[in-house]
Amino acid sequence: MKLKDQIDSTNLPHHIAIIMDGNGRWAKKQGLMRVLGHESGTKSVRETVEACAELGVKHLTLYAFSTENWKRPKLEVQTLMKLLVKSLKKEIKTLQDNGIRLTAIGSLKDLPEKAFKELQYVIEETKNNDRMTLTLALSYGSREELVNVVKELAFKVKNNIISAESIDESIINKHLYTQDLPDVDLLIRTSGEQRISNFLLWQIAYAELYFTDVLWPDFKKEHLIKAIQNYQKRERRFGKTSEQLT
Repeated sequence: MKLKDQIDSTNLPHHIAIIMDGNGRWAKKQGLMRVLGHESGTKSVRETVEACAELGVKHLTLYAFSTENWKRPKLEVQTLMKLLVKSLKKEIKTLQDNGIRLTAIGSLKDLPEKAFKELQYVIEETKNNDRMTLTLALSYGSREELVNVVKELAFKVKNNIISAESIDESIINKHLYTQDLPDVDLLIRTSGEQRISNFLLWQIAYAELYFTDVLWPDFKKEHLIKAIQNYQKRERRFGKTSEQLT
């Protein structure tokens, strides 16, 4: 059965965000080093990206590396950065073949020079693809993002570029890393943890949250379909009553 036949294509989330959790625990269960769990997790990234493109999802954002992840052991961080470069080089053909545009959000200046250059290269090479936008959250922290927005708006008010009275949701959206992305419709977190972990706090205000016990390296197309099917059973009211929606 084709993927599209398993869901209601008229009620598809436009923007799916995923907290890819459980790589380290997956490796530990296999008796392997943690870094091998991250390497195995790249297979799930590829499968999920291809599935979203096939289904018609327009935006997919993956939490790849948080600002807090810099605190991890030095060897693990170095390995993750090398894996990022390796994956970008390896997957550029997949992105091009599937019409996927790559973007990235976060404090990208903090990335190692080699990783940053490879990231920018793939972003430039795929910029004209329009089937789906894949966004990698790298060195990303939502609180840091919001602090930066406040600082920028405060500077503009102080210098009479904008007035304080003009600041509304649309103005704030234009100053976020995600200014070119729609709000998140469905947030998925793997590994059984049920928290947001400083990810897209503003953008998930009305997102449906889906938590699964599946560890990220074990996350396959069927798990994505299950998450979307669960999403499609929910009533999204955005503050209204059920009666108002009908």
